[in-house]
Amino acid sequence: MTDTQTTPTTVSDIGVAMFSVADQDEAIAFYTGKLGYEVRSDMAFGENGEMRWVEVAPPGSRARLALNPPMEGSPGGGSIGVETPDVLGEHARLTALGGIDLDPEPMRMPGVPTMFALRDPDGNHIWVVEAPPSA
Repeated sequence: MTDTQTTPTTVSDIGVAMFSVADQDEAIAFYTGKLGYEVRSDMAFGENGEMRWVEVAPPGSRARLALNPPMEGSPGGGSIGVETPDVLGEHARLTALGGIDLDPEPMRMPGVPTMFALRDPDGNHIWVVEAPPSA
């Protein structure tokens, strides 16, 4: 083994997941207006400010979701999991809100947490998973 294989990582957390989206403003509207997330960052960058960095997150979350234009190809195709202590309540809330592409019923299978998926307008998948009980 080399030293790089035995040296512990300095990475301590998964902080930012990234989705590619066709339109950052439409994505912000979906995540804030439909899912109830908040905008954590929305700033121009690049030599002439020609690019834009956008992050959203559920209120209170340390992890963020960056909404970026595709680097190549089409937007969409990503997948993340988010946790809630009340999967059935969140499914009912999103169903009542309407206008969201979500599974008709949460999935319940022995040995795995209750969960359901929803898709953003670009086809990225968000799996809403029941959080494990607190120790």
